[in-house]
Amino acid sequence: MWNKCSTSNETDHVSVQCRVLSESQCKRLYNAVLEVLERTGAEIYCEEAVELLKKAGCWIDGRRVRIPSHLVERAISTAPSRVVLSDRNGKRRLFLEGNNTYFGPGPTNPYFYDLETGERRKVLKSDVCDVARLVEVLPNMDFVMSLACISDCTPGLADVHEVHAMLQNTTKPIVTWGYDVENVATIISMCEVVAGSPEALQKNPFVVIYSEPTTPLRHSKDAVNKLLYMSEKGLPQLYTPGVQGCATAPASMAGVLVLAAADNLTGLVINQLKREGAPFIAGGVTTNMDMKTMIHCYGSSPEFSLMHAALTDFIHYIKLPTWSTAGCADSKVLDEQAAIEYSLSIYSAALSGANLVHDCGFLETGMSGSLEALVMADEIIDMVRNIVKGVKVDGESLAVDIIDKVGPGGNFLTEEHTFKNFKKEFWIPRDINRDNYRQWSSKGKTTYKERLRNRAKKLLQESQPEKLPDDILQKLQELVDEAEARKAQ
Repeated sequence: MWNKCSTSNETDHVSVQCRVLSESQCKRLYNAVLEVLERTGAEIYCEEAVELLKKAGCWIDGRRVRIPSHLVERAISTAPSRVVLSDRNGKRRLFLEGNNTYFGPGPTNPYFYDLETGERRKVLKSDVCDVARLVEVLPNMDFVMSLACISDCTPGLADVHEVHAMLQNTTKPIVTWGYDVENVATIISMCEVVAGSPEALQKNPFVVIYSEPTTPLRHSKDAVNKLLYMSEKGLPQLYTPGVQGCATAPASMAGVLVLAAADNLTGLVINQLKREGAPFIAGGVTTNMDMKTMIHCYGSSPEFSLMHAALTDFIHYIKLPTWSTAGCADSKVLDEQAAIEYSLSIYSAALSGANLVHDCGFLETGMSGSLEALVMADEIIDMVRNIVKGVKVDGESLAVDIIDKVGPGGNFLTEEHTFKNFKKEFWIPRDINRDNYRQWSSKGKTTYKERLRNRAKKLLQESQPEKLPDDILQKLQELVDEAEARKAQ
């Protein structure tokens, strides 16, 4: 075979990546963040956290805490540079390190598009069951979030009910929110029951709790209490600010990044002071406010994708696992606008090398979830992954011998090389249609949206999630009942 020998002096691009920020820009951004934390500081509304920061050498003025640079640098040095998430059965699945990129839905939508009627309505617990069952069988959805804020349960326990639904309907890793530290404790207890023990969950965590500071530079009691709880448990914690240029951040992309990073690193310092080495995932939702509508922009803003990629560069620079956003739209329905927004944001996120990318399935700027949109995101991710995998260049792929065999004017259709490689080398769509007009017409002239709906229905019918044992199900229900009783008091 031609060129069979290895070429050790060559460098292969094993994936296609891009960077928004250079090394020197990351350093300048980092220094700006250190200056903000030392000069301006942040307001911390949790007494335990303030006491930890005071003992560590921070300057305290009431709620205002100014953090010296050496504490930030120490926290970065002690936090793990990688986090591994397992599935519900303890098998290690997601390696949050380097440029490994994993996609999943988002949370918190109060509305849902009904798969049968197409009606926009409030979210039911059964919708979260469907999201989990669908994610279980979608090959490019790597983790599950609820895509919802449940309306048909005790309002203060929607988070607990979401995890209860997800645990029963998927084995994939779970990322979820928690209203308060009591609810987070219930959620973690549920996961410990499934894992078998607190130690088993810590060893192979399949759940990540995310908590949000109140940008700019405010950290509420609930947000920090959840952070401290997860730190003490030694379980993965997301601390993710939602930063809007022109509103909660300056009208500049670099200013948005400074505030996002400052809020992240404040959380990291508290996290590491509570338990050195506790796993921490950094990132945020970086966007801008549309000054005409006063709506925060998702996929329709090019700056949305650009700032997320830049923040990913910065977090890679400080060597922490990254959290990002894509597969979401400002469009109110699943239409051409939504497809554009999904495609560009997913492509950008994959090129940036962000580790955990959430919000797939979002419409209406994070107000509505859609199963059809989730199926569309899965196919777009599949297409994008086939772009960022790059081009393999070796003896077989160069195909010099086959080219010589076929020669001028021949064709490669019947060659064994073609049958061996065409599925590996060239992407085959699932719902995107490549038929000619006659073929497409004979099959009913279906639109892409119709095919997505049909696919979602079919996958839900076929999905058979691995069932939890009856004794585990009973223990989970008991924990939910205990939480209900606590809220009723």
